Amino acid sequence: MELNLEKITRPNIWNLSPYSCARNEFSGSTAHVFLDANENPYNNPYNRYPDPLQRELKQCIAKVKGVAEDQIFVGNGSDEAIDLAYRCFTRPGIDNVVAIEPTYGMYKVCADINDVEYRPVLLDEGFQLNAEKLLKACDENTKIIWICSPNNPTGNSLDAEQIVKVLNGFGGLVILDEAYSDFSAQRPFRLFLNQFPNLMVLNTLSKAWGCAALRLGMAFAAKEIINIYNKVKYPYNVNLLSQRQAIEVLSDPFQTDKWVKLLLQERARMILNIKMLPLCKHIYPTDANFFLMKVDDAQKIYDYLVEKGIIVRNRTRVQLCHNCLRITIGNKSENNELLSALRQY
Repeated sequence: MELNLEKITRPNIWNLSPYSCARNEFSGSTAHVFLDANENPYNNPYNRYPDPLQRELKQCIAKVKGVAEDQIFVGNGSDEAIDLAYRCFTRPGIDNVVAIEPTYGMYKVCADINDVEYRPVLLDEGFQLNAEKLLKACDENTKIIWICSPNNPTGNSLDAEQIVKVLNGFGGLVILDEAYSDFSAQRPFRLFLNQFPNLMVLNTLSKAWGCAALRLGMAFAAKEIINIYNKVKYPYNVNLLSQRQAIEVLSDPFQTDKWVKLLLQERARMILNIKMLPLCKHIYPTDANFFLMKVDDAQKIYDYLVEKGIIVRNRTRVQLCHNCLRITIGNKSENNELLSALRQY
């Protein structure tokens, strides 16, 4: 569906004159004397402010992710991109957002922080979405629909046809979080940005790329939406060390492919072995680097594992996930330690 960007953007943000930092006012490769930003001339390169628009990093991301450079926002983790969606497009106390339930908790946390009504719509028993139900929950003040696929904490990829129905049926912004897409065989929606003007796709280096400590998140969308984000973000939101390390990691995507292959093999092995244990009642389908397991008493098993020095995630208080544990796939040694503990339970 066509997107009226001015209509969904907060009026004050649409009219905002962004802060102009020293490195925004000049770009080029010929300058060698920098006396514009009140920096210390010593301790190169850490004395200089980093590129506020992360141009070199975006060139690397564009090659790996198959999107145009002007369709990329880089943030301090995906959480920055999530929070910016509220700050750019929702009016506190007036607008609302709609989201699938259960899903990643930061969508609601950021809604609460920004005083925006959050409308959860339950998935079905197979953890699949229904486009009609999501759209029915919307009204004239709904600015954003949140979808996560593969979903967290359930692990499953959502029906692509239902996602397309949401995109075609909603006049606001549909934000699709594909943090775990590297583990899924489903074709990522970031490759279809040009077909859906109202689509934003979130990615991260924290999962398959093994760089959670970098806090490097990405948002892909039409360049007009990215321009709004760049108006509102803090001037130097991604530090030099994170940018450099991300460039190095992205230069070797084959290493990430190897990690993904190993993790998928270990996931299959873990699921096969845990399914045979009496404590396991059900393991839900997953396309992520984790799986959701239903047990008799999630809290009791969680506490038992903590005593063994093994930490998993107890999701029993999450809707539709009663007595469920979410288990991340570790390396072979870590996985064997978990298996051994569960067999002794």
